Amino acid sequence: MTTIKRKWSWLLGLCLLLTMTGQSYAQSEPPSGLRGPKGPKRYEINAKRTGTSMFSDDALPRSREFKRIDSTYYVGWMYEGVYKYNHAADYIGYKNASVPLKRALDLMERDFKKELRTRTSDLIKYYPVYFFHYEYTTIAFYLMMCYNNMEAPEKTWTLLQRVLKWNFQSDYFNMDVYNHMAWTVHRHRYYTSDKYPFLKNSIDENEALANKYLDSQLRRVAINKWVNRDIMRPGYDVQERMSVYHYKSILHSYALKVDSAAYYYNKMKKSSIFPHNNYATFRSICGDFREAEKEYKLAMEQDAGDKRLKEWAYYSSTIDIYKGEPLAAVDQMKAMIQANGSTPGFGWYNIALARAKHYDGKIVESERYANKAAEFKELHIGTTLSQSHYDFSTQLIKLINKEAEIEKIKFENSGWWYNPKSLAKLASVTTDKYSQQFLIINQLSQNPERDKVIYKLFSTESTVSWDEIWYLIKDFSTQFFIDRFSKEVETDERRYIKKYYKYFIARLKMEQDKYKEARSILTEILSDPDIDQEYEQLFLARVYQAQAICAEELDDNAANIKWLSEAYALYPQLLPFAPVEMPMNLKISGATDEDLVDRLKECSINWVSDGAAPTAYLTFITDGQKKSVKYYVLDNAGNYIVTEQTLGYSNADAAGLNLAYRLFNIGETPVN
Repeated sequence: MTTIKRKWSWLLGLCLLLTMTGQSYAQSEPPSGLRGPKGPKRYEINAKRTGTSMFSDDALPRSREFKRIDSTYYVGWMYEGVYKYNHAADYIGYKNASVPLKRALDLMERDFKKELRTRTSDLIKYYPVYFFHYEYTTIAFYLMMCYNNMEAPEKTWTLLQRVLKWNFQSDYFNMDVYNHMAWTVHRHRYYTSDKYPFLKNSIDENEALANKYLDSQLRRVAINKWVNRDIMRPGYDVQERMSVYHYKSILHSYALKVDSAAYYYNKMKKSSIFPHNNYATFRSICGDFREAEKEYKLAMEQDAGDKRLKEWAYYSSTIDIYKGEPLAAVDQMKAMIQANGSTPGFGWYNIALARAKHYDGKIVESERYANKAAEFKELHIGTTLSQSHYDFSTQLIKLINKEAEIEKIKFENSGWWYNPKSLAKLASVTTDKYSQQFLIINQLSQNPERDKVIYKLFSTESTVSWDEIWYLIKDFSTQFFIDRFSKEVETDERRYIKKYYKYFIARLKMEQDKYKEARSILTEILSDPDIDQEYEQLFLARVYQAQAICAEELDDNAANIKWLSEAYALYPQLLPFAPVEMPMNLKISGATDEDLVDRLKECSINWVSDGAAPTAYLTFITDGQKKSVKYYVLDNAGNYIVTEQTLGYSNADAAGLNLAYRLFNIGETPVN
């Protein structure tokens, strides 16, 4: 917005100079709306407005002054509307801003028809009308944004048709109408003409329609260039074409037409409007997380600072999880929530925080943030992400937390199958899990985008991680998904993504008890030279975990220990909530607290004497009434997996359970 304001200030000064002085080179009389008995008052308003921009904090009191002078002149209403827009953060705020903006547009059309409909290649005739074209499109742009933020697409569409009829010879103030028509269609692509008459009747038809509007915009730029050849600076049209390329790249990324999307991103690479956030998401869906992270950081620097979801923050937190750094994601999301408060994006940041807490092993805290997101009324501003994406993401986090709760009960009680209390708790959580699955499947069945966004791993419109998708599909239609993902391996042109489909196929084979087949696929995956060891730690840990399960089912104990040790070294927080039992050596020194050790050994850790497994070292310390235990874990090469730390305690039973989680790099976890 800063760039727009600077551009606006320069143009406003030039155009006001021409209009206020009445020194119009093209006509001997003032513009139509400045004639008659109201002319002097309107000239007075024009003179006074030179000292206060509509973007300033003084715009609201100035708007009142302008309306007192002449309430039938559009300027006062424009100032009020722009001010209210810039201070809005919810539906009511944008609705309140839309009223004066619409009033300003109506008054301008009434008083300046002649100026608005003028198209000319004559510089002398062009300057007197340019100012009115620019102001009209400024008002229209903010009104359109109000309607978008109010989720009123029919009003947006009517407004765009209204602007289009004036056929301006340049796209002033970002009011490139056909681009916005394409965006409006794309944003509502999953609806049909029954809901919104401007749409077609399928996602594919709507996407084709959006592309046609972008082609129309390119033709419009070419036609206007001919009219403006003696008026505009050379090359002005390049920026207008870049805006079309921006939307083209969005549509082709959504369609997973990788080469076409890359073509348009490359065209924009050296322009000032290069969308680092969108390009980062594009690189992410291609499986290039390293480049995506770099681009999200550039997007943060490019961020305009307006009140909307910062997609770079939300999506980069998922990359942190892929890297095995969930705490970095936790810190970033907490910082975003603190900095932005309950403005748009608050709910999304809570979803991301819930996800990060889950992968850091803090399941109770994860559920708390997921509930907070579910209770928040999110406002989806300036994004194609909608309420259905938001609800799906929230509910899927809740589902994976239910899965984790089931494994948590088993982890905390190795003899859970003969413990009535554990069995009762397990039955209750399992029932909750099935209810959650039923809720999500109902949502999914009504989602026309499921084939393009959910079952297509790494879609631009996906707001969940690939790992979460596994929990959605694993209990349903195993053969259907094997066939589906096998086809994707053959047809998906994204080289780095194929291994994820193969992993899902292997896991589905395991669901069919075909462990030898699954093991073969997993071994093939690990030979893939395109695995990024740093940025795909979650993926590798899941492959190792699957290998360990296959080894256990095939009675290969050495391989089971090997693969679980590999998974533990990469992502220890995952293992207490996985259907595995981690092999670990135990070395104790000091005045052993037998009660604490007994509780620790009640947890589902496979205590072994095997040099291939990692070793947990415990040193008990008693200082008067104070008790503590120092602990750390080394792998079989002597590298720290869990660094040396101290746990002070008074209750040995609680401390034993707490310590069990700490041996997996999970800090103190509330026990429900």
